[in-house]
Amino acid sequence: MSMAINVWWLVTVVVVAVHSASAGVIVLKWEVEYKFWWPDCKEGIVMAINGKFPGPTIDAVAGDTVIIHVTNKLSTEGVVIHWHGIRQIGTPWADGAAGVTQCAITPGETFTYNFTVDKAGTHFYHGHYGMQRSAGLYGMLIVRSSKERLRYDGEFNLLLSDWWHQSTHTQELALSSRPMRWIGEPQSLLINGRGQFNCSLAAYLNKGGGVRQCTFQKDDQCAPETLRVEPNRVYRLRIASTTALASLNLAVEGHQLEVVEADGNYVAPFTVNDIDIYSGETYSVLLRTHPSPSKKYWISVGVRGRRPNTTQALTVLNYVDTPDSEGPTHPPPVTPRWDDYDRSKSFSKKFFAAKGYPPPPKKSDDQLILLNTQNLIDNHTKWAINNVSLSVPATPYLGSIRYGFKSAYELMKSPGKSFVKDYDIMKPPVNPNTTKGSGIYSFPAGIVVDVILQNANVLKGKISEIHPWHLHGHDFWVLGYGEGKFRPGIDEKTYNLENPPLRNTVALYPFGWTALRFVTDNPGVWFFHCHIEPHLHMGMGAVFAEGVDRIREMDIPNEALGCGLTMKWLMNRGRR
Repeated sequence: MSMAINVWWLVTVVVVAVHSASAGVIVLKWEVEYKFWWPDCKEGIVMAINGKFPGPTIDAVAGDTVIIHVTNKLSTEGVVIHWHGIRQIGTPWADGAAGVTQCAITPGETFTYNFTVDKAGTHFYHGHYGMQRSAGLYGMLIVRSSKERLRYDGEFNLLLSDWWHQSTHTQELALSSRPMRWIGEPQSLLINGRGQFNCSLAAYLNKGGGVRQCTFQKDDQCAPETLRVEPNRVYRLRIASTTALASLNLAVEGHQLEVVEADGNYVAPFTVNDIDIYSGETYSVLLRTHPSPSKKYWISVGVRGRRPNTTQALTVLNYVDTPDSEGPTHPPPVTPRWDDYDRSKSFSKKFFAAKGYPPPPKKSDDQLILLNTQNLIDNHTKWAINNVSLSVPATPYLGSIRYGFKSAYELMKSPGKSFVKDYDIMKPPVNPNTTKGSGIYSFPAGIVVDVILQNANVLKGKISEIHPWHLHGHDFWVLGYGEGKFRPGIDEKTYNLENPPLRNTVALYPFGWTALRFVTDNPGVWFFHCHIEPHLHMGMGAVFAEGVDRIREMDIPNEALGCGLTMKWLMNRGRR
């Protein structure tokens, strides 16, 4: 029987939240500070947690309570941490989205995140204030199941990121300048925080190629971590992309990958030679080692979706009997062409929910079309959603809604189907100007909502980019993808309502649309945004407020709301 068939039965599941009487409590103390580091063999500045980059891996079991005391040791800026993939059911103030669910933690202060990891999966955490994720504030968050159905002999974490030699403060200023100064492509790609900018691990295979062979001293911070494996075993690779810009492709030379999990949800297994992974996505893949080789093989990560100006990141799959002095005997796998979007879409369309997952509701109660456009505000380049460029306020939305500060935000109305119908997505906008706004869409609790992400042309030329969209507080069903403009009343007939995958991040492809469905069953205020750091910085996002009446009854910790109008209200509360 093939491995694919075996795994199919192993991941047949019934999706339930884990509430075990033996659930544990994990208590951590973290200090966030800047450190000098050598992520790609060139010295730079990283955001470290307890002196480590990337930050420490959190290893929990579904049902555990996680308590993390985060102290801001930065001298001049705030900080928050978002627990990417954790739904924060009942604890929206612990979601870690500055200006949305909490105030930034000020220098010298400590904020305590206290939440339950309600279901198993491969997740990660990262900074969500300014562009601090791009500065290296991230780490893996693994939630295990006490009833794991996958069978494997070992596992490895692969946290993928991109790296610039410019500081994030310089990048933020450049993106906000008039006119905008584009930050360019990353200088390097990192695997578990390690990459090589000024040398190549594979230079010895291309003598005369003009690239220096990497040599490392003991404990070099840019030295790759080798994955040591034994023959005839099955390994689980837990992969997460926290890139600021780059879409990636990962391949293991000479080995196939069986995809079994996506964004913390099991999927019907399928086998591929490589995987595309967009910023914000996580996967588990199973890798079966060969019966008895004594070799080393490349693990390569290259850029997809943008014209690459960044070399591959490389590390090695090392069979245990291979002499340390030997390297792989073949060149690394070639990354697929960056603009082969048909290949990218084909990969996305391979995902279906594993057996046992409930299908989505057959009908929706509301439909929201979100048109992504690039625009101008007073000659500042911005991204906008339905002609509103998101500007996150000083008072967190969660606090404004909890205490009824209606002047602190403005609810958005669906622009109607004619808004998109009349917009030419294939050309630069006729009127490039847009406005700033709070971008809040409000939904009652317990309804089914369809969101249609619609892509369009940028300001100049005939260009449309890939945007990975991430929803906080929820998983959603990916109902389908389409080319060109979404056609209400027609394209709904193409939806997969039988076994669509559950995800929390999904790709929106150039000049196309993506449809997703979710249930407003988690009262709170939830960020929904492009996970590309510069795009969010320039306004590509919205906010979903759901179950507002329940938010007004929540006991939200004062520490989460100690800024803006909520700070003034809390200070004056005892004086009345």
